[in-house]
Amino acid sequence: MSPNYDYVIVGSGIAGLYAALLARQHGSVLVITKSSIDECNTRYAQGGIAAALGKDDSAALHAHDTVAAGAGLVDEAAAAILASGAADRIDDLVRIGVPFDTIEGEVSLGREGAHTAARVLHAGGDFTGAHIELTLTEAVRRAGVEVREYCLATHIRVEDGAVIGVLTSDSAPGVENEISCGNLILASGGAGQMYQFTTNPAVATGDGIALAYHAGAEIADMEFFQFHPTALRLPGVRAFLISEAVRGEGGVLLNAAGKRFMPEYHPKAELAPRDIVARAIHSEMMASGTDHVYLDVTHLPAQWLTARFPQIYRFCQEHGLDIASERIPVSPAAHYTTGGIRTNTWGETTLTGLYACGECASTGVHGANRLASNSLLETVVFAKRVIEQSLRANPRSTNMTAGALALSEVEAGEAPVATRESLQEIMWRDVGIVRSATSLSRAKALLAAWAATVGPPHDTASHELANLLTCSRLTAEAALLREESRGAHYRSDFPEPQDTWRRHIVFRRS
Repeated sequence: MSPNYDYVIVGSGIAGLYAALLARQHGSVLVITKSSIDECNTRYAQGGIAAALGKDDSAALHAHDTVAAGAGLVDEAAAAILASGAADRIDDLVRIGVPFDTIEGEVSLGREGAHTAARVLHAGGDFTGAHIELTLTEAVRRAGVEVREYCLATHIRVEDGAVIGVLTSDSAPGVENEISCGNLILASGGAGQMYQFTTNPAVATGDGIALAYHAGAEIADMEFFQFHPTALRLPGVRAFLISEAVRGEGGVLLNAAGKRFMPEYHPKAELAPRDIVARAIHSEMMASGTDHVYLDVTHLPAQWLTARFPQIYRFCQEHGLDIASERIPVSPAAHYTTGGIRTNTWGETTLTGLYACGECASTGVHGANRLASNSLLETVVFAKRVIEQSLRANPRSTNMTAGALALSEVEAGEAPVATRESLQEIMWRDVGIVRSATSLSRAKALLAAWAATVGPPHDTASHELANLLTCSRLTAEAALLREESRGAHYRSDFPEPQDTWRRHIVFRRS
């Protein structure tokens, strides 16, 4: 007989661990994670967590900035929920033990792109994600929450439109275990490994999104993948995030000729929304035939730089670059899965008993372009709402289903062998920062051919490749359908936004 839990949570980032701590007060909880408990995107988050705590700030202003950044597709109710819930969730994290940075006893607030006020909290400078992750990990252990590491969720069990459990595979490849549950919460992170150049760790393979799609849940807004403008670009060195906070604190972007270029692209220059900065850098690289531009912080005090950005300073120094005296070579890299499993504002999906929160969810908060440092906030605000909703006696009542599409079906044909590397190359080349009907059609055809020929997954690596393939197809097909440019989605053949496309693209399996 399979083990039964009140809550099974897939993922051990901030969303999953915070949800587990809350759920533990109301029933039995199991957290499953395919790697170690602390290997997730949260751990690598440098920029911080946004909250309107300053004297000249407000939740209404934070919500306004969130809506403005989302390019016409933000759910305004969700944005208001996010901003108004920020202070209480920060209080929760402080009580749990997260050591946010302070100045003379008051929490320190930084400024980042597209925010109209300083409202970004950090912990240990640019170690924010790591501090939150480690603090929550210790709290989960103290609370006695059961955690299964190196355990991969492979299939969601559904009966009559309701989730009844999940199949998992652990250390014995090919051997599956069934776990029954009353509530299944997907908090498994994004799909950044779809792309050749990414700031995401190797585990970010879109597992929760693919699981939900194959179970029959709706997936929305996958075309709006956010590329971070500034990742370190050094030969032989993995793409390493150079936080947006570096530009917020005065860093300037220079092209190959040493000229500052962002004022020519946007009035806010380096503090413009991420999609604009990423495309500006891409344009400068194309014009000069180089694979990077420069982020210059040499005009800032060296001692202050090492204290404010210790992780960035140390990583660059370990690779022979002193950012206090040398310009930082940077280029865009895949960063954040803005779309994902479609939920309402309570984290409910279109399947009864299935919830999603964190990067794998599409709550409506980010619209077409995520506002910097809203992602960590979204995890705790909506994880809290997921647990609150799971305790209500009434079944879900929000009707979210409306004209969903299904991925195109193709017959098996001749195609190159699908590997993670070949998939990443195709996605970077054809479904990257700048897209067109030609590139997207080419990607769609190849990805569909791979899907028709790839065999059943049998171990973690093949499951991850299958999940990346599903997420890549959802992204490419949505991007081909959206014949406009909006937010993080840019079409060179349709360079302007169109009012007729001020709507969401939703997929549901046939």
